[in-house]
Amino acid sequence: MTEFVLVAGAWLGSWAWDDVLPDLRAAGHGVHPLTLAGLAERRGAPAGQQTHVQDIVDLIEERDLREVVLVGHSYAGVPVGQAAERIGDRLAHVVFVDAVIPVDGEAFVGAGPWGREVAESIAANDGHWPPLTADEFAGQGLTDEQIARIVTGATPHPGGSLTEPAALAGPLTDFPATYLTCLLDSPEPPPAAATLLTGPTWHHATLETGHWPMFSQPRDLAAALLTAAKR
Repeated sequence: MTEFVLVAGAWLGSWAWDDVLPDLRAAGHGVHPLTLAGLAERRGAPAGQQTHVQDIVDLIEERDLREVVLVGHSYAGVPVGQAAERIGDRLAHVVFVDAVIPVDGEAFVGAGPWGREVAESIAANDGHWPPLTADEFAGQGLTDEQIARIVTGATPHPGGSLTEPAALAGPLTDFPATYLTCLLDSPEPPPAAATLLTGPTWHHATLETGHWPMFSQPRDLAAALLTAAKR
Protein backbone atom coordinates (compact mmCIF):
# COMPACT_ATOMS: atom_id res chain seq x y z
CA MET A 1 0.00 0.00 0.00
CA THR A 2 1.27 3.42 -0.93
CA GLU A 3 1.19 6.21 1.65
CA PHE A 4 0.53 9.56 -0.01
CA VAL A 5 1.75 12.62 1.91
CA LEU A 6 0.17 15.69 0.33
CA VAL A 7 1.53 19.21 0.88
CA ALA A 8 -0.16 22.21 -0.76
CA GLY A 9 1.52 25.42 -1.80
CA ALA A 10 1.58 28.94 -0.41
CA TRP A 11 -1.43 30.16 1.60
CA LEU A 12 -3.09 26.72 1.69
CA GLY A 13 -3.56 23.99 4.31
CA SER A 14 -4.49 20.32 4.26
CA TRP A 15 -8.06 21.30 3.34
CA ALA A 16 -6.90 22.06 -0.20
CA TRP A 17 -6.71 18.30 -0.92
CA ASP A 18 -10.26 17.43 0.19
CA ASP A 19 -11.51 16.65 -3.34
CA VAL A 20 -8.43 14.54 -4.18
CA LEU A 21 -8.57 12.26 -1.15
CA PRO A 22 -11.58 10.06 -2.08
CA ASP A 23 -10.07 8.61 -5.27
CA LEU A 24 -6.72 7.88 -3.59
CA ARG A 25 -8.45 6.14 -0.69
CA ALA A 26 -10.79 4.25 -3.02
CA ALA A 27 -7.69 2.82 -4.70
CA GLY A 28 -6.66 1.35 -1.35
CA HIS A 29 -3.92 3.75 -0.33
CA GLY A 30 -3.17 5.71 2.82
CA VAL A 31 -3.53 9.47 2.45
CA HIS A 32 -2.00 12.08 4.73
CA PRO A 33 -2.71 15.73 3.83
CA LEU A 34 -0.49 18.05 5.85
CA THR A 35 -0.87 21.65 6.99
CA LEU A 36 2.50 23.35 7.34
CA ALA A 37 3.31 25.55 10.34
CA GLY A 38 1.91 29.06 10.15
CA LEU A 39 -0.96 28.21 7.77
CA ALA A 40 -4.69 27.41 8.05
CA GLU A 41 -5.45 25.86 11.45
CA ARG A 42 -1.77 26.33 12.38
CA ARG A 43 -1.82 30.05 11.64
CA GLY A 44 0.40 32.02 14.01
CA ALA A 45 2.92 29.22 14.59
CA PRO A 46 6.52 30.35 13.94
CA ALA A 47 7.74 28.99 10.62
CA GLY A 48 10.83 29.11 8.49
CA GLN A 49 11.55 26.88 5.53
CA GLN A 50 13.38 24.29 7.63
CA THR A 51 10.36 24.26 9.97
CA HIS A 52 8.30 23.13 7.00
CA VAL A 53 10.84 20.49 6.03
CA GLN A 54 10.72 19.16 9.58
CA ASP A 55 6.90 19.21 9.56
CA ILE A 56 6.97 16.74 6.69
CA VAL A 57 9.68 14.52 8.15
CA ASP A 58 7.96 14.46 11.54
CA LEU A 59 4.61 13.37 10.11
CA ILE A 60 6.23 10.49 8.22
CA GLU A 61 8.30 9.32 11.16
CA GLU A 62 5.59 9.74 13.81
CA ARG A 63 3.14 7.69 11.76
CA ASP A 64 5.89 5.25 10.77
CA LEU A 65 4.95 5.54 7.10
CA ARG A 66 6.63 3.36 4.47
CA GLU A 67 6.34 3.34 0.68
CA VAL A 68 5.78 7.09 0.85
CA VAL A 69 4.83 9.10 -2.21
CA LEU A 70 5.61 12.70 -1.27
CA VAL A 71 3.53 15.26 -3.17
CA GLY A 72 4.46 18.93 -3.19
CA HIS A 73 2.40 21.60 -4.94
CA SER A 74 3.84 25.00 -5.93
CA TYR A 75 5.89 26.42 -3.01
CA ALA A 76 5.70 23.07 -1.21
CA GLY A 77 8.04 21.56 -3.78
CA VAL A 78 10.86 23.32 -1.92
CA PRO A 79 10.38 21.67 1.50
CA VAL A 80 9.16 18.40 -0.06
CA GLY A 81 12.32 18.07 -2.13
CA GLN A 82 14.45 18.54 0.97
CA ALA A 83 12.34 16.19 3.09
CA ALA A 84 12.60 13.49 0.41
CA GLU A 85 16.32 13.02 0.98
CA ARG A 86 15.87 12.97 4.77
CA ILE A 87 13.42 10.09 5.06
CA GLY A 88 15.72 7.49 3.54
CA ASP A 89 14.22 4.17 2.49
CA ARG A 90 10.72 5.24 3.54
CA LEU A 91 10.51 7.12 0.24
CA ALA A 92 9.03 5.50 -2.88
CA HIS A 93 8.51 8.49 -5.17
CA VAL A 94 8.18 12.29 -5.19
CA VAL A 95 5.62 14.19 -7.25
CA PHE A 96 6.14 17.90 -7.89
CA VAL A 97 2.77 19.40 -8.88
CA ASP A 98 3.53 22.55 -10.89
CA ALA A 99 6.07 23.10 -8.14
CA VAL A 100 9.21 25.05 -7.42
CA ILE A 101 12.25 22.78 -7.31
CA PRO A 102 14.65 23.36 -4.40
CA VAL A 103 18.18 24.43 -5.27
CA ASP A 104 20.82 24.18 -2.58
CA GLY A 105 21.59 27.59 -1.10
CA GLU A 106 18.73 29.34 -2.92
CA ALA A 107 15.47 30.69 -1.49
CA PHE A 108 11.98 30.30 -2.94
CA VAL A 109 11.81 34.01 -3.78
CA GLY A 110 15.11 33.85 -5.64
CA ALA A 111 16.67 36.81 -7.39
CA GLY A 112 15.20 39.16 -9.96
CA PRO A 113 12.20 41.50 -10.03
CA TRP A 114 9.59 38.94 -8.90
CA GLY A 115 11.69 37.92 -5.90
CA ARG A 116 12.19 41.55 -4.88
CA GLU A 117 8.47 42.18 -5.24
CA VAL A 118 7.58 39.26 -2.96
CA ALA A 119 10.25 40.26 -0.42
CA GLU A 120 8.87 43.81 -0.35
CA SER A 121 5.34 42.49 0.10
CA ILE A 122 6.49 40.33 3.03
CA ALA A 123 8.22 43.31 4.66
CA ALA A 124 5.09 45.44 4.26
CA ASN A 125 2.74 42.80 5.70
CA ASP A 126 4.13 41.90 9.10
CA GLY A 127 6.46 39.22 7.75
CA HIS A 128 3.82 37.41 5.68
CA TRP A 129 3.04 37.05 1.97
CA PRO A 130 -0.61 38.06 1.46
CA PRO A 131 -2.88 35.65 -0.45
CA LEU A 132 -3.86 36.39 -4.03
CA THR A 133 -7.05 38.24 -4.79
CA ALA A 134 -9.85 36.61 -6.78
CA ASP A 135 -8.87 38.46 -9.99
CA GLU A 136 -5.40 36.91 -9.90
CA PHE A 137 -6.81 33.40 -10.43
CA ALA A 138 -8.16 34.27 -13.89
CA GLY A 139 -7.14 31.98 -16.74
CA GLN A 140 -6.36 29.01 -14.48
CA GLY A 141 -9.35 26.82 -15.35
CA LEU A 142 -11.20 27.57 -12.12
CA THR A 143 -14.89 28.31 -11.68
CA ASP A 144 -16.02 31.32 -9.70
CA GLU A 145 -17.05 28.96 -6.91
CA GLN A 146 -13.63 27.31 -6.84
CA ILE A 147 -11.88 30.68 -6.78
CA ALA A 148 -14.08 31.83 -3.91
CA ARG A 149 -13.22 28.64 -2.01
CA ILE A 150 -9.49 29.25 -2.37
CA VAL A 151 -9.68 32.94 -1.49
CA THR A 152 -11.87 32.27 1.55
CA GLY A 153 -9.64 29.50 2.88
CA ALA A 154 -6.26 31.10 2.16
CA THR A 155 -4.12 32.50 4.98
CA PRO A 156 -1.07 34.79 4.80
CA HIS A 157 2.06 32.73 4.19
CA PRO A 158 4.97 33.00 6.69
CA GLY A 159 7.68 34.98 4.96
CA GLY A 160 10.64 33.21 6.55
CA SER A 161 9.82 30.02 4.68
CA LEU A 162 10.10 31.94 1.41
CA THR A 163 13.34 33.79 2.07
CA GLU A 164 15.31 31.05 3.88
CA PRO A 165 17.64 29.11 1.51
CA ALA A 166 17.17 25.43 0.76
CA ALA A 167 19.71 22.95 2.14
CA LEU A 168 20.29 19.81 0.08
CA ALA A 169 22.83 17.12 0.91
CA GLY A 170 22.94 15.66 -2.60
CA PRO A 171 21.43 15.88 -6.09
CA LEU A 172 17.69 15.46 -6.54
CA THR A 173 18.43 12.74 -9.09
CA ASP A 174 19.14 10.45 -6.13
CA PHE A 175 15.44 9.54 -5.90
CA PRO A 176 12.65 8.81 -8.41
CA ALA A 177 10.34 11.71 -9.17
CA THR A 178 7.59 12.95 -11.44
CA TYR A 179 7.17 16.57 -12.45
CA LEU A 180 3.54 17.39 -13.23
CA THR A 181 3.14 20.47 -15.44
CA CYS A 182 -0.20 22.30 -15.43
CA LEU A 183 -0.39 23.56 -18.98
CA LEU A 184 -2.67 26.57 -18.48
CA ASP A 185 -0.11 28.00 -16.07
CA SER A 186 2.92 27.30 -18.27
CA PRO A 187 3.40 24.95 -21.24
CA GLU A 188 6.88 23.95 -20.07
CA PRO A 189 8.39 22.90 -16.74
CA PRO A 190 10.70 25.45 -15.09
CA PRO A 191 14.42 25.28 -15.96
CA ALA A 192 15.45 23.44 -12.78
CA ALA A 193 12.87 20.74 -13.44
CA ALA A 194 13.68 20.56 -17.16
CA THR A 195 17.31 19.82 -16.32
CA LEU A 196 16.37 17.03 -13.90
CA LEU A 197 13.94 15.54 -16.42
CA THR A 198 16.85 14.74 -18.71
CA GLY A 199 17.99 12.11 -16.20
CA PRO A 200 16.73 8.52 -15.93
CA THR A 201 15.01 8.82 -12.52
CA TRP A 202 12.65 11.70 -13.37
CA HIS A 203 9.43 11.53 -15.39
CA HIS A 204 7.23 14.23 -16.89
CA ALA A 205 3.43 14.37 -16.96
CA THR A 206 0.93 17.10 -17.78
CA LEU A 207 -2.59 18.20 -16.89
CA GLU A 208 -4.80 20.38 -19.09
CA THR A 209 -5.58 22.83 -16.31
CA GLY A 210 -4.10 25.66 -14.30
CA HIS A 211 -1.88 25.97 -11.25
CA TRP A 212 -4.44 24.70 -8.72
CA PRO A 213 -5.48 21.26 -10.06
CA MET A 214 -6.65 20.03 -6.65
CA PHE A 215 -9.57 22.43 -7.13
CA SER A 216 -10.00 22.58 -10.92
CA GLN A 217 -9.42 18.90 -11.77
CA PRO A 218 -9.15 16.88 -8.54
CA ARG A 219 -10.02 13.52 -10.09
CA ASP A 220 -7.51 13.97 -12.93
CA LEU A 221 -4.90 14.98 -10.38
CA ALA A 222 -5.65 11.90 -8.28
CA ALA A 223 -5.27 9.72 -11.38
CA ALA A 224 -1.92 11.35 -12.17
CA LEU A 225 -0.72 10.70 -8.61
CA LEU A 226 -1.77 7.06 -8.81
CA THR A 227 0.12 6.67 -12.10
CA ALA A 228 3.23 8.26 -10.60
CA ALA A 229 3.05 5.90 -7.62
CA LYS A 230 3.35 2.90 -9.97
CA ARG A 231 6.62 4.06 -11.50
